[in-house]
Amino acid sequence: MNIVVQKFGGTSVRNLKCMKQVLEKVLVPYNKGNKVVVVLSAMSGETNRLLGLADEWSSTPDKAELDSLVSTGEQVSTALFTMLLKDKGIKARSLLGFQAPIKTNSAFTRARILNIDNEKIKSMLEEYDILVVAGFQGCDENQRITTLGRGGSDTSAVAIAAVLKAEVCEIFTDVPGVFTTDPNICSQARKLDTVTYDEMLEMASMGAKVLQIRSVEFAKKYNVKVHVRSTFSDEIGTYVTQEDKKMESLLVSGIAYDKDQARITLARVKDVPGVSASLFTPIAEQGILVDMIVQNPSRDGRTDMTFTVPRADLNKTLEIIDSIREEMGTEEVLYDKNVCKISVIGVGMRNHSGVASKAFKALREDNINILMISTSEIKITCLIEEKYTELAIRTLHNTFGLDQSAVEENLN
Repeated sequence: MNIVVQKFGGTSVRNLKCMKQVLEKVLVPYNKGNKVVVVLSAMSGETNRLLGLADEWSSTPDKAELDSLVSTGEQVSTALFTMLLKDKGIKARSLLGFQAPIKTNSAFTRARILNIDNEKIKSMLEEYDILVVAGFQGCDENQRITTLGRGGSDTSAVAIAAVLKAEVCEIFTDVPGVFTTDPNICSQARKLDTVTYDEMLEMASMGAKVLQIRSVEFAKKYNVKVHVRSTFSDEIGTYVTQEDKKMESLLVSGIAYDKDQARITLARVKDVPGVSASLFTPIAEQGILVDMIVQNPSRDGRTDMTFTVPRADLNKTLEIIDSIREEMGTEEVLYDKNVCKISVIGVGMRNHSGVASKAFKALREDNINILMISTSEIKITCLIEEKYTELAIRTLHNTFGLDQSAVEENLN
């Protein structure tokens, strides 16, 4: 059987009018004779409402009970949408995470998918033409409800598409696709026809909210063809696929940014073996993600160490540093919350030189100081002062010709 997986986010199912638009999208592959698996998020704002209730009832909500609570949002949207399908005379049924079942580990509020019973889902598709699956949720080996974290419905959809070997996984959202940068900041931003898995991973890691990063990891690992498009138009969106020679000829695909950053500097730390481990081990044990790290050359047996963490984790990180400060011999701890990461991303960097110098020169000409630099095979990231974010985005977008539709312009 030919199977199409479609995922719709919270804004797409926020009310009856929107759900009727979703229905029209679902009927397209259904009318072509495909079996359809529809993955739904909770209605827009519902998850936040439920989290608010938890905070009202408990100062430290139990994570397992929190998952039981917030998962009800998806239960509501799947049941309501299935009613619309049945009223159309379509053979359909709703499925919650534990009914599929989607097996996860027991990391409540941020669980990872371990297994999906594809045979059970396929057998149900023999009986039903459309299955409506609650995204964002699963169950652990003890039959406790788990959730996959923010954006987890994307991961649910791609994982289901992978195990079912679906023709395509369509991710419907409130934007028409993946853009060269944030169109709210740069009016010249252009929608991309295609983007590679690796480029999308880098964009997602930088805070781009089009796709959840774990969903892209699944798509790449299992070669799932992903189509990001708008619920509210018939326009073709952006395909996330494996790279080809044409993609490699494109020097830069996009400019991404992340304002959720804080920079910490430990001044004149002891420059001896084990100091870095004594700092970053307890930080990692608290689940804090450290990104950019710079250590200055040793002078008089001392060195400066600078790194970035998510802004929300700054206070917790400072508490950890304070607890080991004497052990590290730190003379001073400095931090700055007003910073932003700007990244130039493109698989073409693998085969072309000069991208870094071009980016650095453009920022210098606009008098934007670079505080830190990190690179990967297809990404160059600069940490700058947050107040220059929009200027830096527009400058780099223009520098690499991303507002031009012709590939030749991008190679200049």
